[in-house]
Amino acid sequence: MAAALTAHALGAEPAPLSDLTVLSSGVSAYDGDRVSANSVAALKKVGLDIADHVSRRLTQEMVNDALAIFGMTESHRALLGMQFDVSTPHVYLMREFLDSPEREIPDPFGYNFQAYEMTRDSMVEAIPSLTTALKKIKENPETPLL
Repeated sequence: MAAALTAHALGAEPAPLSDLTVLSSGVSAYDGDRVSANSVAALKKVGLDIADHVSRRLTQEMVNDALAIFGMTESHRALLGMQFDVSTPHVYLMREFLDSPEREIPDPFGYNFQAYEMTRDSMVEAIPSLTTALKKIKENPETPLL
């Protein structure tokens, strides 16, 4: 959901943000798993279709090519650092740039549809601050923001 929402938002921005490629992957994901029906339904309610999405495990090549990496939880960030040689100084949580005590986005997998809607809404709330952060990263890719 995060990749589709972020890609949609960046697509409405002027270049160079609209030219960025947004990828979805996981530190514990299996390659080829289908997206959950609740994820599809939650994004369909906001006009996005992810029905063809399949999971992809994060690779070292993806990490090497990344301008920035945004995780959902601190455990994602910790696993990233343990499993990969991280070449970008820009590893953040998706909600890290919000003025909010809720910085993590819990995984709704296994919960009801309302949990998926809450997760979607938490991601949507983060996108303006994430877009601002990406603008700063594009301007100065070698300098961490925090």
